[in-house]
Amino acid sequence: MRLANLLNEELVTHNLSATTKNEAIIELLRKIETKHPQYDYDAILKSILDREEIENTSYGRGIAFPHARTDEVDDMFIAVGVSPEGIMEKTPDGKPVHVVCLMLTPSNIAKLYLQALSAFAAFARNQENIKNIVKATSPGGVIDAVWESSVRVEKELTAKDIMHHNIITIKPEDTLKDVANLMFRHRLSALAVVDDDNNLLGLITDKELIRAALPDFKSLISNLNYSLDVEPFEELLKKEDKIKVKQLYVRDHEVVTRDTKIVEVAAMMLFKDLRRVFVVEETKLVGILLRKDIVNMIIRG
Repeated sequence: MRLANLLNEELVTHNLSATTKNEAIIELLRKIETKHPQYDYDAILKSILDREEIENTSYGRGIAFPHARTDEVDDMFIAVGVSPEGIMEKTPDGKPVHVVCLMLTPSNIAKLYLQALSAFAAFARNQENIKNIVKATSPGGVIDAVWESSVRVEKELTAKDIMHHNIITIKPEDTLKDVANLMFRHRLSALAVVDDDNNLLGLITDKELIRAALPDFKSLISNLNYSLDVEPFEELLKKEDKIKVKQLYVRDHEVVTRDTKIVEVAAMMLFKDLRRVFVVEETKLVGILLRKDIVNMIIRG
């Protein structure tokens, strides 16, 4: 099924008057209310705004997905609003929001909701789609732009649906200091190690950094009261510009493809106690999937 099949002209507007995302949410909610007045829209709005409080749903690339799983409704509703001028909101890439996709769904339709959310994310990844939808001059034109994108609602969620595309990487010839700086700057606990052609070689985690300071850590465990003659971390800091990633990174890592089912990824993470898996095309790194993503994007919604 194409994504466009889920849209209804009566719930689409091509010229939002809203100047903020919250105003856009209310404007779209009023469209749903006009067609389906039987619901408690104050309660629904509260659910949407509560979700926004937990995490900003403006994901960059000019699109936002405010949504709520709420049993205040008994069917899934999707309202789409387009702002040609753009709505200035806090977004990951600093770009204005041009498309707001408001999704409401009861808890018993979780699968279609996730599939639709994934399809909208796929739509947003192609900037031409956003340009085309902004040019629409009618609700029908908005749906035509979605139809022409050929984006489909897939039957199964796969790695490509929730993986991170912008991956922070490091090279074997980089230093321990480079690793520490990148981890600090991006609030990460691990980095993918790649070669000059973006082939995945392995990973380096915060554990490898600590192990570099405490290579004989097992002996310390057996004698925690032992007083070290030399502070190991101080020694490490003296050499951080000289120690190379190639001396520290581990080659034992798990990979999946874009089309690996999320259920399989989750089972692999549990079975092998993994916090992350890498997504590759042949040997080239194209994405990363974190265990917390499955909680944040699928279980929490």
